[in-house]
Amino acid sequence: MSNPAVPPRSLAEALRARDDDSLAALLRARPDLITPVPTDLTQLATRAGTRASVVRALERLDLFALRTAEALAVAADPASYAELERLLTGDEGDPAVSAALPRSLGTLREQALVWGDDDRLRLVRTARELLAPSPQHPSPTGLGPTVQEATAGMSPGRVQDIVTAAGLGSTHDAVSAVASLTALFTDRKRMSALLADLPEESRAVLSRLVWGPPYGQVTSEPAAHLRRLLDLGLLVPTAPGTVVLPREVALHLRGGRAHREVEPLPPAVEPAATHRPQVVDATAAGQAYTALATVEELLKDWDEGGPAVLRAGGLSVRDLKRTAVALDVSEPVAAFWVELAYAAGLLASDGEADERYAATPAHDEWLEQPPARRWARLAEAWLTATRTSGLVGGRDAKDRTLSALGPGLDRGAAPEVRHRVLTLLAGLPEGASPSAESVLARLRWERPQRREEDLRSRLAEWTLKEAELLGVTGRGALSGHGRALLGASAPRTRDVVSKGPVDKRHGQALPGTAAPRTPDAVSQGPGNERHGQALPGATASRTPDAVAQGPGDKLPVHHRPVPAVEPLSPAEQAAASAAAARLLAPLLPEPLDHVLLQADLTAVAPGPLRRPLADVLDVLADVESKGGATVYRFTPGSVRRALDAGQSASDLHAFLAAHSRTPVPQPLTYLIDDVARRHGHLRVGAASAYVRCDDDALLNEILADKRAAGLRLRRLAPTVLAAQADPASLLEGLRAMGFAPAAESAEGDVLITRAHAHRTPPRSAPEPVPDGPPVPDATLLAAAIRAVRAGDLASTTPRKQGDRPPLSTGELPRTGAAETLATMQAAVLTGEALWIGYVNAEGAASQRVIAPVRVEGGFVTAYDHTADEVRTYPLHRITGVAELAGD
Repeated sequence: MSNPAVPPRSLAEALRARDDDSLAALLRARPDLITPVPTDLTQLATRAGTRASVVRALERLDLFALRTAEALAVAADPASYAELERLLTGDEGDPAVSAALPRSLGTLREQALVWGDDDRLRLVRTARELLAPSPQHPSPTGLGPTVQEATAGMSPGRVQDIVTAAGLGSTHDAVSAVASLTALFTDRKRMSALLADLPEESRAVLSRLVWGPPYGQVTSEPAAHLRRLLDLGLLVPTAPGTVVLPREVALHLRGGRAHREVEPLPPAVEPAATHRPQVVDATAAGQAYTALATVEELLKDWDEGGPAVLRAGGLSVRDLKRTAVALDVSEPVAAFWVELAYAAGLLASDGEADERYAATPAHDEWLEQPPARRWARLAEAWLTATRTSGLVGGRDAKDRTLSALGPGLDRGAAPEVRHRVLTLLAGLPEGASPSAESVLARLRWERPQRREEDLRSRLAEWTLKEAELLGVTGRGALSGHGRALLGASAPRTRDVVSKGPVDKRHGQALPGTAAPRTPDAVSQGPGNERHGQALPGATASRTPDAVAQGPGDKLPVHHRPVPAVEPLSPAEQAAASAAAARLLAPLLPEPLDHVLLQADLTAVAPGPLRRPLADVLDVLADVESKGGATVYRFTPGSVRRALDAGQSASDLHAFLAAHSRTPVPQPLTYLIDDVARRHGHLRVGAASAYVRCDDDALLNEILADKRAAGLRLRRLAPTVLAAQADPASLLEGLRAMGFAPAAESAEGDVLITRAHAHRTPPRSAPEPVPDGPPVPDATLLAAAIRAVRAGDLASTTPRKQGDRPPLSTGELPRTGAAETLATMQAAVLTGEALWIGYVNAEGAASQRVIAPVRVEGGFVTAYDHTADEVRTYPLHRITGVAELAGD
């Protein structure tokens, strides 16, 4: 540990002064620093300052923390806390900013982006390079370079002319002249007097550059009001035709503020409507029931083998359209259900030569679970999946169409955005639904520095719509079982609402488009294509639009706080899903064991049916309409389908009588008897194919029918016809002519045809693609911190050098085998600790501090301070040994 009374001289020393809890917070916030585990704190500090790691850390800052880092980037290095506060609050001060500053500065310190005491705050060098103003990368503050940076290429004589024009005494060198000019521009009183003497046109030019971009264009012969600004150094030329407003001048004109708006508080997620919690839960339960019915219908439609897999992977556009028609939803919603079933491991490709999509064996297990548990599995898969159905139909980086179930749909940020959106909903009062605009504004405040900001907004919009489709929310508000799924709160006590018929509401399409950002209208000039604007007095000058307003209005202090709900571990998520299922179960309608038969050859199911009843009814009748009550229609074809499946007329009569709350209508009885009487009167078997019937008159009728010409029938015997078509085509042809033939086997037995359920081999659900390294758990953090501390001890403990030259940082000690053995044996007797270099079996070198206990047989047994345990090391793998200096 470093002495806390001595200010740290580097980030490594600042990290060395931290306790274990602070280091754990750093590694949790920036998990890329622990992959792999650093050997010591110096390596950890070096890794924390790399460009890739700093960029990732900046992207995960909220708006005010980012504003704080940007202010430090334009402040002196190092800067004091008071100077930083003045840059954020301005001359007039801002109590809200002052109150929020310790939190944002604490965030930057925790993530090792800022180090040092309050009187010497330092932004890590890489972050300063990324956020500081430069001609190639304008600062988000809109500030330009300092006077010293702007005049770096100016001749000493020109600098002296500016000092003289400003009324300052001449100096002997350019350095002191620039210092004198800087002192003038940072003196509020003298600067105000200097600006008051300027003409109105000159002050107008400065006011247009003050909030950025700070660069402008002038001609070789600028107007008088521009020439005055150049003579006083209020504008400094940086390239031919380009001038810049120095940072000190801009800060004076801004009243000392680095930003126009800093937004220290997050925008509140405002409720757009409020409903009774029971209504929200009932609505969400209805959507959950619809979700289960839709997924079951999808998988039933693909039960005998679904659409073919494209060569590049995924579902074709035509097959997606067919699926959307079958489910009676739009194509984006159909893509959502298909992707959800895939994420839950319920469907996959079968891997055959003619590869097709089909249900997995897990689907059959899923069907056997209670409805609430089935819903919980779907909801959990949706919450953690990185595959994003909203991208279906878009284009990838190579301008290829993204297809459902195809590659390229994984977005690592999707689980985080879903979780955060639901957490924001959980922060509202029960039954309150927010406006989408307020949710998006909050997310933009929490993650302003994102390379894929548009995608993040679209993910949030899709989350709101998908949560409603899935029944996690009801009427836009988070339901009780949705809260339990999130782990946001303990299950609450509520009334059980009635379990009547549930209306099926199909969701709307899921397109998500972020509102385009209107850029400021600025004229680009030569040599300053990125941020130049024409100034009055320049060639082809024009009056630019008004300066754009800052990011959002100032927020009220009394915003509603949102509880912090961290993503759950797999075990915690399983427990949360079980709790959600328990809350949802009483709200779902109970499956019924009866239908209502009607005289118009229809049956009405007033709610969900128990599985045996539903399976038989799906074969015996065709679904005519769906909703709260499903309507089935009996037709000759559907009855024949049941007879083909091995049912007899008496079986069907008994089934309907047992499961109907109304008497079986006479028309339905006649329909079943009529189809059964004709069913199997004709027999079709395989010769190529033949038809046999005891009624030769019926065979004569078939031969005389012109529709039988395509079957190419001929009589072999009074009761047998032969055909050149295969048996299946012959069956279909005769059924199309109005007959009811039955297939028979080679032994003459009637063949019972049942649908063959096609299943894939066992498949696991697709693994989410993480957005960067995973957050380490407590066990890994403890082990990593112990290893880093021990490695730091090994690399920083003073050594006895003797006659040898001192070793550079990270260099391993080098001694001969005899000296190494002798030193080890001496340390066993004295009990002293030694510093060794060690190369393991994989060739990785490391430094260790050990206390030898025993040396024998070519091995040394010692207490390893680096690993905090007793270990045995082969002597031939020790590169060298050095004694540690005394205290």
